[in-house]
Amino acid sequence: MTASVRIPTILRTYTGGAKEVTADGATLAEVLDSLESAHPGIKERVVDEAGELRRFVNVYVGDEDVRFVGGLDAKVEDDAKISIIPAVAGG
Repeated sequence: MTASVRIPTILRTYTGGAKEVTADGATLAEVLDSLESAHPGIKERVVDEAGELRRFVNVYVGDEDVRFVGGLDAKVEDDAKISIIPAVAGG
């Protein structure tokens, strides 16, 4: 399965400035591994040392927040749109 991954501005240094890249995988974990292979260092900004999604990073497969559809085991269909969205704090 090949997915399109939208990259937030803060992580574009890992993708050479690309706003969107492609990655392969049937689950979010596999997509992140593929993303890491092509863009070293990006995965550690999304996944913590324990192998879990970082608390302040939201990931969506289509319109679904992966935290509610399996986390890193969330299914990724061919041509899926994945969005990585860092949480924004302020007030």
